[in-house]
Amino acid sequence: MKDFSFKIPQNIEFGMGSLRKLPKILKESNSEHVLLISDRGLESIGVVGKIQGIIEAGVIKCTTYLEVKPNPTIAIVDEATALYKECKATSIVALGGGSPLDVAKAVGVLANHGGKITDYEGNHKVPGPVVPMIAIPTTAGTGSEVTASCVITDESRNYKMTVFSYENLPKYVVLDPELIMTAPASIAASCGVDALIHALEAYISRNASPFSDAMAEKAMELIGGNLRRFVANRQDEEAACAMMAGCNFAGIAFAWARLGNVHAMSHPVSAYFHVPHGVANSILLPTVIEYNTLADNGRYEVIYNYIRKNNEVLNGFKPEMLVEELKKLNADLGIPKSLSEVGVKEEMIEKMANDAMMSGNIPANPRQTNVKDIIELYKKAL
Repeated sequence: MKDFSFKIPQNIEFGMGSLRKLPKILKESNSEHVLLISDRGLESIGVVGKIQGIIEAGVIKCTTYLEVKPNPTIAIVDEATALYKECKATSIVALGGGSPLDVAKAVGVLANHGGKITDYEGNHKVPGPVVPMIAIPTTAGTGSEVTASCVITDESRNYKMTVFSYENLPKYVVLDPELIMTAPASIAASCGVDALIHALEAYISRNASPFSDAMAEKAMELIGGNLRRFVANRQDEEAACAMMAGCNFAGIAFAWARLGNVHAMSHPVSAYFHVPHGVANSILLPTVIEYNTLADNGRYEVIYNYIRKNNEVLNGFKPEMLVEELKKLNADLGIPKSLSEVGVKEEMIEKMANDAMMSGNIPANPRQTNVKDIIELYKKAL
């Protein structure tokens, strides 16, 4: 067994109605003035107002930044950082899916250390603690509340850059499954498969350890057994709790094991064609898993047993069975079959492949990969 290390430095509250604990958390974090970072969609359905009311009921000042968009840009980060400084906030509450959480992490870095977010691109370039942050995810998908990555789109390069640092980890996390029970079926589906991919890629990663395996396997058990059920009925409380917890465990798994070709390839798809991250990942998944079958060391069967639709006794397993099961899962959930269906053009494949090769996830993929391999995978997924 190779050497490995891990730490869980966060305070995480989980449970139906756990938002009621927010005032206590704010006091523990010595919050005097909160910048609440979220988006207009959550404002329109009343979630932002609900959280703002809880914050202000604790006699804590609250300023909101609600201009976060999917695949957030450097301009959004700069705008939110300027507001943080202007209103003299002392902490951040990030409310939403991966986009608000990523923006909040970036603001936390810039507010404490200055410069541009591109100064911190890559691994471990954040020099010290960031602004105290409380993460409240509203999707069961990204796991961003427990990951060290912050992904921001640099429009000048059409590139989704990553700032990876354990300083990015939010100090507190509130996981309230009630927040995901109003999600549209399409969002629940794409986010749910994204969370499954986090666990799956962490599990087959070349950086996997007994710790990340434990998190990944429990995540796959919870997500695999409840994803279809949750998409079918988001008011299913048991399924919602399983998805929220599974997403969190998947995030912890890949925070320490990294991911693989699916995520390396999906980021350029989102950057060039504005395809939602979860949708891009879901489409690419069967193609990449088929490519990786050559490197399977028995883990494909474990994954297959967590996600398969029926419980029939197997007479024998072949890695190709997992590929087919993932295609069935996407079909059941209404996810597009190919990249061409979401507007990806073949003439951009070479540029996307070069960008994908810059990802830190490529070295973690179980099968060694070069740029020609990525080009062929994109063409197959097209």
